[in-house]
Amino acid sequence: MKNRMKLAGKFIVASILLAGSALFCVAAAHDRPVIRFGVIADVQYCDCETRGSRFYRNSLQKLEACVTDLNREKVDFTVSLGDLSDRETDLHLPKVLDVLKTLNYPVYHTPGNHDYGGVTDNDALYSTLGMPSSYYSFSEKGWRFVFLNTNEIASYSNVAGTSRETELREMVKRIKESGRTNDEPYNGGISRRQMEWLEKELEEAGRNQESVLLFSHHPLYAAPGLTALNDQEILELITRYPYVKGVISGHHHSGAYGEYKGIPFITTEGMIETEKENAYGIVDIYKDRIRFTGKGRSQSYTILLPQ
Repeated sequence: MKNRMKLAGKFIVASILLAGSALFCVAAAHDRPVIRFGVIADVQYCDCETRGSRFYRNSLQKLEACVTDLNREKVDFTVSLGDLSDRETDLHLPKVLDVLKTLNYPVYHTPGNHDYGGVTDNDALYSTLGMPSSYYSFSEKGWRFVFLNTNEIASYSNVAGTSRETELREMVKRIKESGRTNDEPYNGGISRRQMEWLEKELEEAGRNQESVLLFSHHPLYAAPGLTALNDQEILELITRYPYVKGVISGHHHSGAYGEYKGIPFITTEGMIETEKENAYGIVDIYKDRIRFTGKGRSQSYTILLPQ
């Protein structure tokens, strides 16, 4: 009888351990990110003398350390938010891209205002960056990632003599009339054509039941004086779609965060700043939240996703 009780006890203990192990595995699987990706902004490498807090030559070493970490973290892909080089793009951009080639996973780019330095053919720049077009999107695991080009309408992006030059004048006029301050020569916007494309992307994402993350070089919110030229029009459009879960941008090297009508806007810190401290991030998308883990001087954020 005693032996039977011992065996029964052992069976119960073993069952509890197995059940606990199964629950742990289920919990671990539930808490595993659906998608993990890296975020890099404003490397702005240049073989140039330091100016203020911008250590141009140091950016390559920082980027190398960043790439090593992203490979170790096994990200699914990396997002580059522009300004890989600071000036004379044809001289400095290749060195940055050589470092990015050592990533084990794809890199998706959107250009920054500095990337147009010395560029006379925009399409050639996009080709060099491996972009399928000036603006684009891709879908993965129930998410649509939309890459805006907020340099399409800008004084530095070869708009002279085109319809985009007229759009630029109209944008600057609206900003001045409203008393806002983001009509700076280093800011840009998106065209009416890109706006129409964005609306179609968002409509299609809704039909496919996809959540959406947008990326842009220029912030759309919470970075006064540094936002896209037609930020207000873009905000008006994207806030109509509840499945837009966030916007991640660069350009503002100090970083920023804000929420507008329920949409979180993350502006990540620029890698160029400071002599030694790095700045980049890793984004984990879970079923119930998005976690932006800042590295170096980059801030961290957690965004809860309504269930």
